[in-house]
Amino acid sequence: MPLVRSRVLRWAVPIALVILLLILGRTLWLRALGWGLIDAQEPFRAEMVVVLAGDDKGNRIAKAAELVRQGYAPKVLVSGPECCYGLRESDLAIAFAVRRGYPSDWFVAFPVCGGSTRDEAREILGELERRGVGRFMVVTSNYHTGRTARVFRGLTATGRFRVVAAPDWVFRPEDWWRSREGRKQVLLEWTKTFADWAGL
Repeated sequence: MPLVRSRVLRWAVPIALVILLLILGRTLWLRALGWGLIDAQEPFRAEMVVVLAGDDKGNRIAKAAELVRQGYAPKVLVSGPECCYGLRESDLAIAFAVRRGYPSDWFVAFPVCGGSTRDEAREILGELERRGVGRFMVVTSNYHTGRTARVFRGLTATGRFRVVAAPDWVFRPEDWWRSREGRKQVLLEWTKTFADWAGL
């Protein structure tokens, strides 16, 4: 019996210390989980801005339009998978931007079929090649920038593009765990990140 108790104590003490450290340092590692999703860069002069699909609040298209307004690029290629009631997300996003005062001729709707960021990136890169676009910026939500950057780096030259973050009202890396939607977003994005790393 003393031997069993000794073995239990030998494992129980380190496990208890680890749990205590996790609890006491939770703000640090929770912030690290949030910031670990982000790999955003500053905008640069480019031939086109690309807006990835997946934002139903208009933050991505608004950020892209502002980049054109600031003179970083002349046009925005808007990715458009079919989203609802037979409509494409690109059409809804462009209409959203036009209602906010941006000129419609800044935007180019691009229908895509891919159901993942990697498939979407392949289709977009093909279209950019067809249009003779060299340098481009990819605009996506802040939490999606890390995975987006890895996907595009795996498919094209790094110096050719930059990933620019659009703000997201649900996800803030410094305190995402304080809201239910933030927790859901981080869980989903880390799940997709691990799936990408595993090649799934």
